[in-house]
Amino acid sequence: MMGRTRHLAPALTGLGLGSLALGPGLAPGFLLSYDMVFVPDPALNAMAFGLTGTVPRHVPSDAAVAALALVLPGWLVQRVLLLAVFVLACAAAASLVPSRRTVPRLVAGVCYAWNPFVAERLLLGQWALLLGYAALPWVLYAAAVKAGERGGWRWLPGVMLPAAIGGFAALAVSGLAGFMAGRGRGRVVVAGVFAVLSLPWLVPGLLRPGGVPGDGAGVEAFAARADTPFGTLGSLLLLGGVWNGETVPAGYGTPVTAALWGLVVLGALFAYGRYRERIAPWWRGAAWAAGVGYAVAALGAVLPPVLETAIRLWPGFAVLRDGQQFAAPLAVVVAVGLGLAADRAIEARYAPVALGALLAPVVLLPALAWGAAGQLRPVDYPADWARAKRIIEADPEPGDVLVLPWAAYRAYPWNHGRRVLDPLPRYLPRRVVVNDAVTVGGTTLAPEDPRAVRLDGAIRSGGPLTGVLRDAGVRYVAVDAADPEAGPDRLPGAERLVQGADLVLYRIAGTAATPERNAPVLAVIAAWIVASVPLIWSMISAMATLGTRLLGSTTPRRRAP
Repeated sequence: MMGRTRHLAPALTGLGLGSLALGPGLAPGFLLSYDMVFVPDPALNAMAFGLTGTVPRHVPSDAAVAALALVLPGWLVQRVLLLAVFVLACAAAASLVPSRRTVPRLVAGVCYAWNPFVAERLLLGQWALLLGYAALPWVLYAAAVKAGERGGWRWLPGVMLPAAIGGFAALAVSGLAGFMAGRGRGRVVVAGVFAVLSLPWLVPGLLRPGGVPGDGAGVEAFAARADTPFGTLGSLLLLGGVWNGETVPAGYGTPVTAALWGLVVLGALFAYGRYRERIAPWWRGAAWAAGVGYAVAALGAVLPPVLETAIRLWPGFAVLRDGQQFAAPLAVVVAVGLGLAADRAIEARYAPVALGALLAPVVLLPALAWGAAGQLRPVDYPADWARAKRIIEADPEPGDVLVLPWAAYRAYPWNHGRRVLDPLPRYLPRRVVVNDAVTVGGTTLAPEDPRAVRLDGAIRSGGPLTGVLRDAGVRYVAVDAADPEAGPDRLPGAERLVQGADLVLYRIAGTAATPERNAPVLAVIAAWIVASVPLIWSMISAMATLGTRLLGSTTPRRRAP
């Protein structure tokens, strides 16, 4: 019973924190914010598996969402995943505090589930990254303790499953952290598991016609930024520093609250070092992971030429551009250190100090509560979109869908003006061509979708598009009704099928199917099969271990004579 309570209390606390963070966002509808795009009835199509020629950044998270949507409504799938982030994060961090007391473990769990890193990444819409972040404490423990043991590799695939679902960014963070936390043979095991679990997005990425893109111009654009009075390095130490100023929680970073939160973080780091013997033998590995992660987080801001050179040498290093995400291991150390400090405070009969540590993250970051201070509110997709989808689904003729205006992110009035990555590629049942060139702070990164690259010049020219689009295999053009530059003058001869307040849909006659070069299907299927083997084996081993423990606990013991 004690063991069950040990894990149940943090899990329930995480559920409460998640409910408090989402607030009105728990109601039906979709929460759309920057990269967080969920749609009704997502399809298990070529895009979900990275087979459209685009960079497979959404693999395998889109496939996981589509699979869950086979049994749950799309909006409910989103709520389950978002709440899972808080539940897993709280439970995972709490499990690393070696105390029989509940409060110190909850202190660690609350700190890890409720901090600037979580708030900023949630507003940025990176739920998939946060899913990997949530299980990172278990990854660090497994890498430092279990991976080097005989048969210990079976632990890693299971605890890295959330990061594997999250995709390339989540796995990159977990893989680097686990590698630094491991020792000797353990590091080899971590590297091997990371490579195998990365195959579903790595294979279509490497084998796509354009290969893995790497744009050094994005280093400074995505570098960490100061969101407190303590500069970029201080902000990263306080677990903030996201590159997008629009995703900093309201009111965060004021001198008073930043100073108080800074004292909490510094106190936690001191306690981690002071009481490290309580978390032997893995404390050193976690500290290494935190230190290296912090250095990577600061690299783009402190030494951008170094990272730019690395990306030119190998485009895969572009995953390091958004450096702040690699501060995640530091959050583990801070959370565990705060839990150790609370445990020591209770031992010294300073229980109010432990209670203050438990409440501090929420009190000092209230803007994460209630839908991130109202920034995350559920919405329904407009009726115009549903009409367009029905028309396109019923059309037997081939052809792609082009989206105008020619931009990756939208600020729809029906989404309360909040910026979001265009949902139409996931909403519509066909290949959708959008301009995936991202502009950050005046810096525009090159588009990556081969079809978008091919059409970019013609669309930007301002001239008629009908003939160009017909030759490129585009049958439909979906236009944001608020865009004054994408009217019928640019699409002469096209048939207008939907004219609504939120969307206008045109159809171009005579479009022929245009073959698209992408990664070999058989290679992608093989990648998914190979990646699934260690996950299945890990789950079987975990269930066998659980069964042995349950049978052992119910088998009556003979009394000693």
